[in-house]
Amino acid sequence: MTELPGQIREIPPVVTKRTEHIAPPPAVLMEDVKIFTSDGMYLEGVAASSFRYTIVKRFIDIATSCFLMTVLSPLFLLIAILVRISSPGPILYKERRVGRFGKHFIIYKFRSMYTKEYLHSVLNYRENQNDELKRRISHKHVHDPRVTRVGGILRKLSLDELPQLFNVLKGDMSLVGPRPVVDAEMFNYGSYAIFYKLVFPGLSGLWQVSGRNDVTFKARVRMDVTYCRKWSLLLDFVILAKTLPAVLKRKGAY
Repeated sequence: MTELPGQIREIPPVVTKRTEHIAPPPAVLMEDVKIFTSDGMYLEGVAASSFRYTIVKRFIDIATSCFLMTVLSPLFLLIAILVRISSPGPILYKERRVGRFGKHFIIYKFRSMYTKEYLHSVLNYRENQNDELKRRISHKHVHDPRVTRVGGILRKLSLDELPQLFNVLKGDMSLVGPRPVVDAEMFNYGSYAIFYKLVFPGLSGLWQVSGRNDVTFKARVRMDVTYCRKWSLLLDFVILAKTLPAVLKRKGAY
């Protein structure tokens, strides 16, 4: 472009880049995330814990499990002796369960049943895998012939699950969470199976404080899924507060 005599040339303004400081989002206790199952089903309202919630929950798990195992150590010893003299077999029952992210772990319980060898050779009791799976999912026997006398008392008071405090301390489980399940059960949960891999299974949970074995399979799954969608410290404290009264009521414990 040709400039005319006496014309003042305008100098374009110099634009400097400003680095804007973007404030980080405020810390939240929970937030909704999009979760898709393997078949493309979208699961709404799934709670994803913040780092703060995860740290606090883990601290509570470690502190509480250490405290309870120390205080209840005489009870642990007494139960171990009673289990040992009540029937032949190990003191602890061990079984592989599905944990968070689908990772397997060994769960511990005080043995409340006769060993399979004793059931077969002495009591002549046999159960195939299909019957066992059906029992796990649909119901448990109120008068189960496999349960020892001492085991029946332990189950009524939920004392057989005390060794799971060690699972909590190890980080396999949490004090509160959905019911720990076995691999064979996962197929029956359908698309809801993914919820059981989102969080740590719990020593207590909505199912445990709401009737346990008196609750139907569908209701139990609904309670576990509800916890996975709504988990928070407040919900954990509410469930923990209801755990001892539920144990003393012994509803659904057999």
